[in-house]
Amino acid sequence: MKPLDPRLLRRATAARLFLAGSVLIGVATGALVVVQAVLLARGISDVVLRDAAVGEVAWLLALVVTGRAALAWLQEVIAQRAAAAVKSTLRRQVLEHSLKLGPAWLSGERSSALTTLLTKGLDDLDPYFARYLPQLVLAATVPAGVVGWMATGDLIAAGTVVVTLPLIPVFMALVGWATEAYSRRRQRALAVLAHHFADVVSGLATLKLFGRAKGQAAAVRRVTEEHRVASMASLRLAFLSSLVLELLASISVALVAVGVGLRLVEGRLGLETALLVLILAPEAYLPLRQVGAQFHASADGVAASEEVFRVLETPLPAQGERTDVPDLRSTALHLHDVTVRYPDREAPALDGFDLDLWPGEVVALTGPSGAGKSTVLAAILGFVVPEHGVVVAGGSAADEFEPELWRRQFGWVPQRPGLRSGSIADNVRLGRPLATDAEVRRALDLAGAAELELDTPVGEQGQLLSGGQRRRVALARALVTDAPVLLLDEPTAGLDAEAEAAVVAGLRTTGRTILLVAHRPALIEAADRVVSVQGEPSELMPV
Repeated sequence: MKPLDPRLLRRATAARLFLAGSVLIGVATGALVVVQAVLLARGISDVVLRDAAVGEVAWLLALVVTGRAALAWLQEVIAQRAAAAVKSTLRRQVLEHSLKLGPAWLSGERSSALTTLLTKGLDDLDPYFARYLPQLVLAATVPAGVVGWMATGDLIAAGTVVVTLPLIPVFMALVGWATEAYSRRRQRALAVLAHHFADVVSGLATLKLFGRAKGQAAAVRRVTEEHRVASMASLRLAFLSSLVLELLASISVALVAVGVGLRLVEGRLGLETALLVLILAPEAYLPLRQVGAQFHASADGVAASEEVFRVLETPLPAQGERTDVPDLRSTALHLHDVTVRYPDREAPALDGFDLDLWPGEVVALTGPSGAGKSTVLAAILGFVVPEHGVVVAGGSAADEFEPELWRRQFGWVPQRPGLRSGSIADNVRLGRPLATDAEVRRALDLAGAAELELDTPVGEQGQLLSGGQRRRVALARALVTDAPVLLLDEPTAGLDAEAEAAVVAGLRTTGRTILLVAHRPALIEAADRVVSVQGEPSELMPV
């Protein structure tokens, strides 16, 4: 585990500014530590040897202590603001990168694990910036200044510190190797707990229907116990390593103190110098001890940031840059010999598929479940990259165009449309944020959802709506766009015959090019042309 991951500095400007500020504060803190020790040694020796007043020294000491407190406060403020800025930057970068990677990549990730990573996981960076990194900077600046000043008064004591000081980083490195494994284990346990709990909650209705809800209690207890064991193992290691580092530092300071005491008794060392060395010796070891103490608090955040960088360093699929996207209102769309193969699957999801989609026509894709019908839509949208073959529009391959501009040509309704918490109007406007109430109302009417009011509340993932209502809201979201082509994956699934007839009638009146995946006879009969997708049944890509 690296003390300072250079990827944080490259990807977050706030981290670079924070590091620079911490260095300046560390240098100032080191100077004040030396000044404080000099004043204390001089004041005590003056009282003991010369019975002098300490008023002036006391005021100077008060100023130094106030200065150190102010620097500590400033360090805390900068650290908290830097941590918030870095977390915000990393979250934004992960979300943007995930969107660019597309549904094909997201289907291989656990959504609950990714959510936990971007919330609780990155929150563990707070102790890294607020506690560990400042101490790391102090450990790199304070001991050098302290030992250098000690050498001006007592070379033997300074030499003792120089010899014993490196032992602490050596033990810290050994502890770090063990801590890295424990932290990763704890992060994995947390991800499993979050994923399992989310699955249980989302499927609670089904579990209760089949009388299996109570049976999941044991599974939840098991994954919770695994997380508890991993967390306690990390704490146990933290306590033991802190004990070792404290013991090592105490023995080192004791060696310095014994040598100073003997030389003081023998008269080879003055009282003021001896006091200076004794005061400075613990200050030389303190930053390194604090680094060891804070290391474990920050280890979880560092482990989470490594997982973030795993996502950010996932290579993006090749993307086109052309902006002259042809208008599909008047341009045909062609698929030539398209073959798509998903990772870790032997059989292709789509094998040598050809399709011509002409402006204004309605084409139905039929075939057995898992034959690749949804994959056809994903290939057109650029969510999956064909192993070979090409999607062509206007004589150019679709992958030559900027993905965002290309996808503006399409309104899409996936197999499992996602709805967010809000109102019906809020969800429809996801297709076109500036749509008026009248335009939203018309889209709902065309989707066969005339009975739904615009202000009807919608829960997370479409809760409070029936399955058929969710699908019609998703269809209205596609219809409210200006997209010339609609890609609809079983748009009437879950609808009764009357509602299905209303949807079919509404689609026919749009005049748009429509490519739909269909199993139901009414939807197939409404198409101008039916294309069969024949392939070996395989798992459909989650969308």
